[in-house]
Amino acid sequence: MKDLSFNTKAIRTGYKTTTEQEHSEAIFLTSSFVFSSAEQAANRFSKKDPGNIYARFTNPTVDAFEKKLAILEGAQACVATSSGMAAIFATIMALFKSGDHIVASRNMFGTSIIMLNTIITKFNIDISFVNLSDLSAWENTLKNNTKLFLLETPSNPLGEVVNINALSRISKANSILLAVDNTILSPALQTPITLGADIVIHSATKYIDGQGRCLAGVIAGSTDIIEQIHRFLRTTGPSLSAFNAWIVLKGLDTLSLRMKAHSDNALKLAIWLEAQDQVEKVYYLGLPSHPDHNLAKSQQSGFGGIVSFKIKGGKKSAFKIINATNILSITANLGDTKSTITHPATTTHGRLTDEERLNAHITDGLIRISVGLEDIKDIIADIKQTLV
Repeated sequence: MKDLSFNTKAIRTGYKTTTEQEHSEAIFLTSSFVFSSAEQAANRFSKKDPGNIYARFTNPTVDAFEKKLAILEGAQACVATSSGMAAIFATIMALFKSGDHIVASRNMFGTSIIMLNTIITKFNIDISFVNLSDLSAWENTLKNNTKLFLLETPSNPLGEVVNINALSRISKANSILLAVDNTILSPALQTPITLGADIVIHSATKYIDGQGRCLAGVIAGSTDIIEQIHRFLRTTGPSLSAFNAWIVLKGLDTLSLRMKAHSDNALKLAIWLEAQDQVEKVYYLGLPSHPDHNLAKSQQSGFGGIVSFKIKGGKKSAFKIINATNILSITANLGDTKSTITHPATTTHGRLTDEERLNAHITDGLIRISVGLEDIKDIIADIKQTLV
């Protein structure tokens, strides 16, 4: 299976047909599993024998999703969670302790920053924020107790990028784990572990599902790391349901095809937006004008579906455009087949302080579009009529 292409792995790996000989992966909707004897139950609970125990931490449908995602990311193992935020929280809680220090990118999803500042610090874990692409800042912020580099590349919503391989060299030289949120690209366009990351995190709610149907999260990494996180999840319970696992598992079948289509549409929209007088700046990695364009080309196989742009006139103009769209959905979710539009400063990054938004370059005139799979001519026409 290792020599197969991405699409073949996405469709054919991770699942074994049951005795019913189903062709599509089955959903195991059960809270618990029956043992053939008390001895078998005792052996499974003690881990002497493999097998299903209780759906909070063992389920064949969830297991199939985890195995397939691990293969696609090039990881030894994987564990699923109830959401992307649960994945980040579980990673930190399972691997780190009071007195540890984390260096994180300030160019991340707003809720990730809020969680670090308001929840993680309650456990006496010190947090320092740095600019994502500034390698010297990551290195200069190191302390004797630094245990983790946490980042999102490309970032949401501006598409900033860091050289993962170079940052990995810094982390490994200092015995620090490097965790990369790969939500924006998915393994179809970027595999951080092959670039030197230790941990890959996803909100599978986004592109992995791809149709806005459910919440899911995932963490991939070495067997040792994932076993530690699995123990935390088993005890605390933010597990992925079998039904949601089945949805995201089936989403992987078409992931590569969808990511290519999202990228193609997004590039066409970005090129068109750059030519509009009302637009001050367009943020899309596929544009040569993006400062991280060449770096992105070197570590990604595509640029994804997120296009952001700064409109003249600030918040008032941004709201006018958003409210005037007819096809685009006004929602803060992304990665859907349906194009979505939002105002990051008042939604995804709305809970940040003014200073935090400024540091993350989230301005009042910024609009984010998650470019879907509709005909790009219709998407452009919908935005064009808002600019009159």
